[in-house]
Amino acid sequence: MAQLDAQALIEEVAAYLKPEDVAAVKVALEFSANAHKGQTRQSGDPYVSHPIAVARILTPLHMDAHAIVAALLHDVVEDTDISIDNVAEAFGKPVAEMVEGLSKLDKLQFETQEDAQAENFRKMLMAMARDVRVILIKLADRLHNMRTLEAVSPEKSQRIARETMDIYAPIANRLGLNTIFQELEDLCFMHLHPNRYSVLSKALKVARGNRREVVGKILDAIKLRLEENHIKAEVKGREKHLYGIYKKMQSKHLAFSQVLDIYGFRVLVEDVPSCYLALGALHGLYKPFPGKFKDYIAIPKANGYQSLHTAVFGPFGTPIEVQIRTVEMNKIAEAGVASHWLYKTSKTPINELHQKTHQWLQSLLESLSQSGDSVEFLEHLKIDLFPDEVYVFSPKGKIFALPRGATAVDFAYNVHTDIGNRCVAVKVNFELVPLRTELKNGDRVEIITAPHAHPNPAWLGYVVTSRARSEIRHSLKTMHLDESAKLGERLLGQALTSLGLKPQDVPEMCWERLLKETGAKSRQELFADIGLGRRLNMVIARQLARVGEMTGQESNSSSGVVTILGNEGMAIQFAKCCRPIPGDPIIGVIKSGQGIVVHTHDCPSLRKGRSGTEEWLDVAWDKNINKLFDVSIKLIVANQRGVLAKVAASIADAESNIENVHFSSEGEYTALYFTLQVNNRLHLANVLRNLRRISEVVRITRVKSIPA
Repeated sequence: MAQLDAQALIEEVAAYLKPEDVAAVKVALEFSANAHKGQTRQSGDPYVSHPIAVARILTPLHMDAHAIVAALLHDVVEDTDISIDNVAEAFGKPVAEMVEGLSKLDKLQFETQEDAQAENFRKMLMAMARDVRVILIKLADRLHNMRTLEAVSPEKSQRIARETMDIYAPIANRLGLNTIFQELEDLCFMHLHPNRYSVLSKALKVARGNRREVVGKILDAIKLRLEENHIKAEVKGREKHLYGIYKKMQSKHLAFSQVLDIYGFRVLVEDVPSCYLALGALHGLYKPFPGKFKDYIAIPKANGYQSLHTAVFGPFGTPIEVQIRTVEMNKIAEAGVASHWLYKTSKTPINELHQKTHQWLQSLLESLSQSGDSVEFLEHLKIDLFPDEVYVFSPKGKIFALPRGATAVDFAYNVHTDIGNRCVAVKVNFELVPLRTELKNGDRVEIITAPHAHPNPAWLGYVVTSRARSEIRHSLKTMHLDESAKLGERLLGQALTSLGLKPQDVPEMCWERLLKETGAKSRQELFADIGLGRRLNMVIARQLARVGEMTGQESNSSSGVVTILGNEGMAIQFAKCCRPIPGDPIIGVIKSGQGIVVHTHDCPSLRKGRSGTEEWLDVAWDKNINKLFDVSIKLIVANQRGVLAKVAASIADAESNIENVHFSSEGEYTALYFTLQVNNRLHLANVLRNLRRISEVVRITRVKSIPA
């Protein structure tokens, strides 16, 4: 069997490669057969049958000799004693680089299957960014594995099918490899839902027979109408693939009998004007469905796909789907980026497609470099492969393709990272809307920025693109570290002062010795660790004094008190259990990974939750704080009409903002719970004084938190 496949491969490559390239393929074939000698697959077939099959999947795409050779050798480094150097010596560096990109990281140990999977994807994508042929070979490899999946255990086949459905099939779709994409989806469907696959495939065979006569009549009618309009065209019937029908049944909650458009038509014409002429002719023959026309020629899909799609009422009211495209568009629709090797006549659209693919790979690599861990990167990758898209416009008319469900923040980051980081508001179709607004096809989006704005952690709750998610996380992480480093420097300065040392007098040599002792890469990293509570400021101060053999008189003066400015951002947090405001006696608790959490002295949760691992430190408010702080109050008021309006007006008169309001009935009275914004205790006292003047107010108390 393997011998016959090998002969078929040579015949296939000989049809389009030069004789010297065919000779190189023969050498690689022999090399692979010798390397895998004695090895068998789980099906019992000789192992070499697999690389031969992978190479044969690539020949219809007219892949070059290097790619065919790499396909034949893609498992030799992983499964035999052959090294990458041996491959490079025998077949050259380009082939060796592709084979290395296709080899799994089996020699490394990973804690979980997810980590191993993610790291292998990282390696593959980096190789793919250098040479897109790597992913084409990998997709062919995965396709043959899926075709022969019956030989493995049910658990393993389910895992491989799920991974293929989540990652490889969407990548094939993203690269425009339509034939491979559809076969992968159908094979995954067969292994993930065998019963549904069996029932649906039988129903499709029956339906195909029943509808043959109707389809033939429609085909003849379309051809005749196009001839009458002097449009040269090739008309074909096309059937939706099985998983495509299943997805439609699921998304629209239809029974199989209700999916009437399983059989559609494809019209291939000579040029772009003929596409629109053919569309007009067809709409004259059959009435179009309102809202079902899509123009992917004017606005191509991200994978380079171009076509006109329309749905019309056929004979007896049967819905018919029609795709109209040029022959060149059809080539790209079937082969995607591989059309570069398959068709080398009209280079303009293909070059543009390769440029888009390169940009997509670059955005993936950006998220790869910014991801904190492997699982986070895998999450980014899955999000980025989300297939459905919406097309929106910038104020200058530039088109942006975004995943369905994308928000204004996703759009901002898609334009530029700085636009995303600085965005504060958005106008959609000239109207101000919230940043979390989901965008729709055709929206005109204008982002409003501010110089000192920065990302909000809440954005992570609704952005959908991997680029936005990774940029927000990266920015927040950098902000947190910068703020923590500033706080850590202040804390260490306070500790050194309490030891009788001046921070500015510490020699550079002492800092260098301290960094070696602590293992910190830089002074900035050391300060950040102190600010985040990972290291204790007094311990580091004493180490610094010791390495410099400096002596100072320990002091218990108030210089050890940390001043709270109120604008430290994430480095200093104000506890929500007691909501401290300037003027309250406060205490700080250093929590590892969080920095300083500020509580009031009498906070009940602070007393209950005290542990030996936390460091407590004296903190005090700065005299010149100009910031608003949240505070909670409870009012008991008489149940009378208009009392809530009076209370709100009184709070506004005292120049305070209402952040939240909540109420509960207590018989003849109502308890009103407010979260207000005030500058300090004096400001709060003014608010309370105003409220006491309202006759309906029975009692006012400041509370530590608002009931849910």
